[in-house]
Amino acid sequence: MQELEKNLEAGEQSILFLNRRGSSRQLLCPQCGYVPQCPRCSVYLTYHSANGRMMCHYCGYTIRQPKTCPSCGSPYIAPFGTGTQKIEEMATKMFPKARILRMDLDTTSKKGGHQQILSAFARGEADILIGTQMIVKGHDFPKVTLVGALAADLSLYASDYRCSEETFDLLTQAAGRAGRGNAAGNVVIQTYQPDHYSIQTAAAQDYEAFYTQEMNFRKLLGYPPAVGLLTIQIADKNEKLLEQAAVLLEKCLKQWTGQNEDLSKDETIQFIGPVNAPVYKVNDIYRKILYIKQENYDILIHIRKMAEQCLKEAQGLESVVFQSDLT
Repeated sequence: MQELEKNLEAGEQSILFLNRRGSSRQLLCPQCGYVPQCPRCSVYLTYHSANGRMMCHYCGYTIRQPKTCPSCGSPYIAPFGTGTQKIEEMATKMFPKARILRMDLDTTSKKGGHQQILSAFARGEADILIGTQMIVKGHDFPKVTLVGALAADLSLYASDYRCSEETFDLLTQAAGRAGRGNAAGNVVIQTYQPDHYSIQTAAAQDYEAFYTQEMNFRKLLGYPPAVGLLTIQIADKNEKLLEQAAVLLEKCLKQWTGQNEDLSKDETIQFIGPVNAPVYKVNDIYRKILYIKQENYDILIHIRKMAEQCLKEAQGLESVVFQSDLT
């Protein structure tokens, strides 16, 4: 807040980066703990105060904000969490004379909206630009001398082994927006995990230190690029059929690896799953994931072919969609 005040007085521009759009993440009933959820996807609805609506960011399902809790009838159901829209509202109250622009998926949904906001900020028509990761992707604003990364550790909580890498990537990109002109830049990182190595190395802009620590982590737990990772996703509208396909797939692959004499004792194959996808249901389609780890890419390629063939030949499972990714 102090740095923003200095920048406004000096007539310089600032960027506030938060990797979450919307006003508040969810509505919560303090009486019973109810949180509105999308009926078509396994995610909670995101609250947008501009239009008083709840929205699913996966399938687009939208409803109006309930005045009372649909579960217990309490009138105290209210937003919690924060997003870019909420940050814009707070900044407007804190700095009423400042000209503020917000750039996220909501404000750029119309044709040309993305470029209009960037061009207006580049022309100096705003003092503060608030947005998600789309504002830190390589843009060059010479008058920007302050970047604030808010809740910088949000991406660290993702259920993905690359979350530290993504956090480091976003923070170094965000920091790179400040001081690109003649004036020196200043970057403020707000985090609840200031000792985390991805935060520390991003603040120091130390790529080698991050690489060293991240590779030690990948080797210890067996993640790419230390080992190969085959991700197989199967999906179907019928949950029972999907469960049958998952059982068959696991049985088929483990049977193959157990009977394959070409595999040496050192070529251990690690299976994880099948498990429900992080977002189990999207637009009424259920999804399961099977992870397979192996150092030998040729073996993983063969396993992928075997898995796809297994489902193709299975009777009654023709509707199950097979997808794979090899890292």
